[in-house]
Amino acid sequence: MIKGIIFDVDGTLLNSMPVWENLGELYLRAQGKSAEKGLRDILYTMGVRQGAAYLKTQYGLDQTIEEVIEGLNREVRGFYEKKVPLKEGVREYLERFRELSLPMMLATSGDKTNVRAALSRLGILSWFEGILTCLEMGTDKNHPDVFLAAALQMDLDPSEILVFEDALYAIQTAKRAGFRTVAVYDKANDCDLAKIWKLAEIYLPEYTEFDIFWRRISRLS
Repeated sequence: MIKGIIFDVDGTLLNSMPVWENLGELYLRAQGKSAEKGLRDILYTMGVRQGAAYLKTQYGLDQTIEEVIEGLNREVRGFYEKKVPLKEGVREYLERFRELSLPMMLATSGDKTNVRAALSRLGILSWFEGILTCLEMGTDKNHPDVFLAAALQMDLDPSEILVFEDALYAIQTAKRAGFRTVAVYDKANDCDLAKIWKLAEIYLPEYTEFDIFWRRISRLS
């Protein structure tokens, strides 16, 4: 029986992945550096701290890792504060989970300040029990720590929680840790689409027909 929900943020809850695709390149350009080919793919599965450390080492940046992290977040802050939209249809899912009295947590690789700014503007910040970030926990989603911490905060077993994610590696991590997994389509993950479709219990090409989705989940419980 499903008793709680964990949402990833970028690419799952928010339609924000386009701003991240070239972030490393944009940051390096501001530092007078040229990015290597395929930098996005290199950084994609890294947590923020690991990615910042890679940029510092690979490109010989003078900034500390903390300064690189702040620089990256500064590049995208205005987008979260003023522009980033919810993914189409996700608001209804959130509303229905609230009607079912299911607690919801956020587990993100992104910056908490940016996430809070976006969700506050969109009027849904108070709908979540809390926001857990890989950066604050010193981890990434190749490890289950952030998901397990969310489960602990909700006082639920992983098998009682649905994890909504868009990235293959994060779905793999959540599933290995015993969580129920829902894959959400995002264009940024087109290269892994077949693997994502096979791995997750439920695949959502878009947030539609909540009742059908919930019946499918209930049958699998």
